[in-house]
Amino acid sequence: MSSAAVVGAGIFGASLAYRLARDGWDVTLYERNEPGDTKAASGGESRLIRYAHGSDAWYTRSAWRARELWRELEEETGRELLVEAGIAWFARSQDGWEAESERVLRAEGIPVERVGPEAGHDLFPSFHPGGLEFILWEPNAGVLRARAATLATIQAAQGAGVRLVRASVTPADVDADLVVWATGAWLPGLFDVPIRVTKQDVLFFAADGWQTPSVPAWVDYDRAVYGLGDLDGVGVKVAPDVEGPEFDPDADDRVPSPESEPRGRAYLRERFPALLDAPLAGATVCQYALTPDTNFILARNEGHWILGGGSGHGFKHGPALAEYAARVVTGEEEPLERFGLGPRQRGPSLRTAGSS
Repeated sequence: MSSAAVVGAGIFGASLAYRLARDGWDVTLYERNEPGDTKAASGGESRLIRYAHGSDAWYTRSAWRARELWRELEEETGRELLVEAGIAWFARSQDGWEAESERVLRAEGIPVERVGPEAGHDLFPSFHPGGLEFILWEPNAGVLRARAATLATIQAAQGAGVRLVRASVTPADVDADLVVWATGAWLPGLFDVPIRVTKQDVLFFAADGWQTPSVPAWVDYDRAVYGLGDLDGVGVKVAPDVEGPEFDPDADDRVPSPESEPRGRAYLRERFPALLDAPLAGATVCQYALTPDTNFILARNEGHWILGGGSGHGFKHGPALAEYAARVVTGEEEPLERFGLGPRQRGPSLRTAGSS
């Protein structure tokens, strides 16, 4: 039996280890921290799962396939991971990201509806439609319980025979027929990769009547902010998505920046006015491992494979990306050039329009 080593037990690494084990590989999964650790991009309470990706059909298909695989993982592990609360995209123009997304979604046969701005009153307890041309409604989108989904993936991987080893390793330490590095924000410290790590603050506001479900998630692409209702009692999530300052995930303080709360409240004033004076229930710091074009990385480097560059939108794709990555790293399929280590040009972001 061929051996594989996957370093990094976030959602990319854990999903790939699980896939390789199911495909008959003898797999060891290395992780230096406790799986689901809050310092990792796969920790935390929630991530959006949505199928709209502008004009990029590859990511739309990947996310839709991931939905199917997340449901299979729920059945296997007995955990509720995907909350299909829907996502409302706040479109500020008739021909922008949302219109491109709608065309692709309809071409792929994925449910989507274009509704007027006033429909927001039916979706949210408090809503102001100012500045919107329409709302793009994805009924089958929603929220993933991130930490729970990561732990469920590791549980399934171990059930398939993956050995989880708690250890900090370097490229010189790992010996296997196939080695894949999926260490997220720690990749730039190991390899020459087109990744910039940024600090991102997330806010939670206490408010009655805003539970998800039934309150959906939402994304304002052009304003670079997204959020959801109160999932599992942590508060209404408001996440300014403008790229933050460069960040060392080990050395830098995880203290939210002082401008984050005023920025979040300014958006609440504009869109959800009843939440303007809601108490701040909490705030956390995470990091993005950003590539210039927000495409993922799946490339070979000095005999090892690198999988990463989630760019703030990767979590939802985890199991589907693992399917694709498994075919590539085992030689069944050639990697797409867009995921390579060569020069990249900034283009339309696959997350929101936020940039420094």
